[in-house]
Amino acid sequence: MARPIWTGTLSFGLLNVPVSLMPGERSVDLHFRMLDSRSNTPIRYERVNAETGEEVPWKEIVKAFEYEKGSYVILEPEDIKSAASEGREAVEVEAFVDKDSIGPEYFEKPYVLVPGKKAEKGYVLFRETLKRTGKVGIARVVIRTREYLSAVMPKGDALMLMLLRYPQELVDAGDYKIPEGAASKHRISPKEMQMAEQLIDSMSGDWVPDDYRDEFRSRLRKVIEKRLKSKGVVKPPADDEADMPENATTNVVDFMALLQKSLASKKRTPAKRELAKSTRKVAAKKASVAKKVTAKRASKKRAPARSAG
Repeated sequence: MARPIWTGTLSFGLLNVPVSLMPGERSVDLHFRMLDSRSNTPIRYERVNAETGEEVPWKEIVKAFEYEKGSYVILEPEDIKSAASEGREAVEVEAFVDKDSIGPEYFEKPYVLVPGKKAEKGYVLFRETLKRTGKVGIARVVIRTREYLSAVMPKGDALMLMLLRYPQELVDAGDYKIPEGAASKHRISPKEMQMAEQLIDSMSGDWVPDDYRDEFRSRLRKVIEKRLKSKGVVKPPADDEADMPENATTNVVDFMALLQKSLASKKRTPAKRELAKSTRKVAAKKASVAKKVTAKRASKKRAPARSAG
């Protein structure tokens, strides 16, 4: 179960409804790791000083605004908090507008407002009033120190909070070269227009969101599963293993194997047992590598030196 972003109130006028702000979307992306192709080890991003190249710990990092090239003004956490509105845990509705008056370009991210205990009456009152009037509430809300413009609107039995973009964040379409004028100005004949309308009519239907899937992600997942089954994983060459540091094990391959087992069983694997197996495999592999390196070095010592000729 997702955790609330914050718990506060939804308010307009004198009506205050206790609510929790819950995520309205979930990430379904496939996340990849970047590896060093020479050793098959993960690449780590570090915070380094641009002048010295030394890593900077989090406690030494501050936020600053670059007002000129190379010139900064440092902001303290209190400075940023002071710029936010006082109602940090409140959705404060400032106005109501027609639901069709907000262009699609303004909508950015959805959240769900969930009523608190014994707050159902005020929640339903707000929801049903919005439905009857065809209005949405325009509100300000603070999420993780940043203040957003938002729209509160009904969706079935729920109240959705949609983050909105400010006009300053949008690019005016007039900044681009857009063809202007009527169809006749662009030599479009009435017959062509009629045929285009017939095509749209033949392809028209009801909007059913479940009919659409992220086909790229599905195909990519199949490619990954196929790659796992064929053992098409990247392993470091045997000759290069001697140069690998002790902590540069093949953990990536071991965890990919765990993923394959999970996909096959569609069950969560007991973490401790599988981690123990993984650790034993890594230890055995490291011992095997050390044995090969020792044997290789011994053979080099026994080999006679070549004469220059």
